[in-house]
Amino acid sequence: MTRVALLQARTNSARLPAKVLLPLAGMPLAALAARRAGNTGIPVIVATSAAPSDDELARVSREYRLEVFRGSLDDTLGRMAAALRDWPDETVVIRLTADNPVPDGALLDALTEDFAARDVDYLLCGGAESGLPYGVSAEVFRLELLRAAAAQATERYDREHVTPWIRRHGTTGVFVRYADRGLSALRCTIDCRDDYELMARVFGALAEPVTASLNEVLDALRAHWPYPVVPALTARKLVLGTAQLGMPYGVANTTGMPDAGTAARLLKTAIASGVEWLDTARAYGASEQVIGSVLNDGWQGRARVITKLGIAADCAADAPVAQVRACVDASVFRSAAALGQARLDVVMLHRAQHLTAWDGAVPQRLRELVTEGSIGQLGVSVQDPSELLAALDIADLEFIQLPFNLLDWRWDACVEPLRMARRDRPLTVHARSTLLQGLLVSRDRSLWTAAHCDAPEAVWAWLESAATRFSHGNVAALALTYAASMDWIDSVVVGVELAEQL
Repeated sequence: MTRVALLQARTNSARLPAKVLLPLAGMPLAALAARRAGNTGIPVIVATSAAPSDDELARVSREYRLEVFRGSLDDTLGRMAAALRDWPDETVVIRLTADNPVPDGALLDALTEDFAARDVDYLLCGGAESGLPYGVSAEVFRLELLRAAAAQATERYDREHVTPWIRRHGTTGVFVRYADRGLSALRCTIDCRDDYELMARVFGALAEPVTASLNEVLDALRAHWPYPVVPALTARKLVLGTAQLGMPYGVANTTGMPDAGTAARLLKTAIASGVEWLDTARAYGASEQVIGSVLNDGWQGRARVITKLGIAADCAADAPVAQVRACVDASVFRSAAALGQARLDVVMLHRAQHLTAWDGAVPQRLRELVTEGSIGQLGVSVQDPSELLAALDIADLEFIQLPFNLLDWRWDACVEPLRMARRDRPLTVHARSTLLQGLLVSRDRSLWTAAHCDAPEAVWAWLESAATRFSHGNVAALALTYAASMDWIDSVVVGVELAEQL
């Protein structure tokens, strides 16, 4: 079997510029990735661009006695095919990227062996099914199919990402030999400064970084992983509420607002543990700025953000439509500036009454901003069942957030209409106030009486009895898993101020 590894590399990365030249284990990152990939004898070609920005990468690669091909900067698919113009069609191609230094020759040997034994056109090592951390990735296919893709693919996305056309036009499989390792929640790619510092510690712990086995590297990664290790997918039921990160918030909050360093650690820990959504609002003080500072530290794209419109203070009930539209624009673009995003993932109306106020000017302007590309999706935060039922009649509202907890049975009559709506259209439902801002886990009588519960002891006794029966005595676990178990709720919004709470 004729094999070759193509190591895709460029210097002009957006999040961490020139990362492929950063020193790792005493050599540039690209050189380490290439040497590890070739440590059992597989030929490796560093496929970079002919642009001046990659002159130094080409020079350094040759200094490390690596074969280099230079081609188009923007047409990555064309570059990869051109790098192998002299190889036969039946060549088995292994596509790697220079920001992933963990894959080694033994892994590639196993991967190509599996590819040869299976009746597939494309084999992927990566993703949750592989059982390996994000960044232990490689793709295998025959050169004949790569050439077909280069000749026929016309979409910019296909030409930039190399393999989408191949996956659409061929049979595919996933390499699962390491599935039992269960490490897909970890990450070992280098995409930002935090990633680089982690991998510097990992490879610094290895006596022979170039020849260290995959298992040795994974053991070092596990030993140096700075976040909790949770099973893959577990944290995806959690939406991190961030009101606490921008202002003192919550009836049971005794610690106040966390400082910037603590807030950043909370956000990064949540994202690294699998949390996919962050919930904020214009009304949450500095919350959007706090999120923006973390995402723009190289974490963009690893979590999506829901923010809520902030116009209530600026628009009187009789405000003219032009003023209302200007207030909507101001809120959206202030959120975008604070978050450092050209396009907001999801914008919710913070008040459901704004769906109909001002002759519907607010949702109309938001729809226009979706069409213009400033907003991805629309949603609404509702307070009661009547607001929920009204929102279900609006087809382009794709997100609904509602207060829900195990003491609140107001929603029972809404469940079937909600299920029907979710069958008919894309609709995501997030539950908030699942702990009643911490009240359910508090035994401060004054807080309960302020919430109009004059005999909280009876409620406490019931909560503790139910928790003993269903959640090992943990009331917070009882409340959260109760909400998360509802088939009409996708995720639960929970805010934290402390690492222990997260």
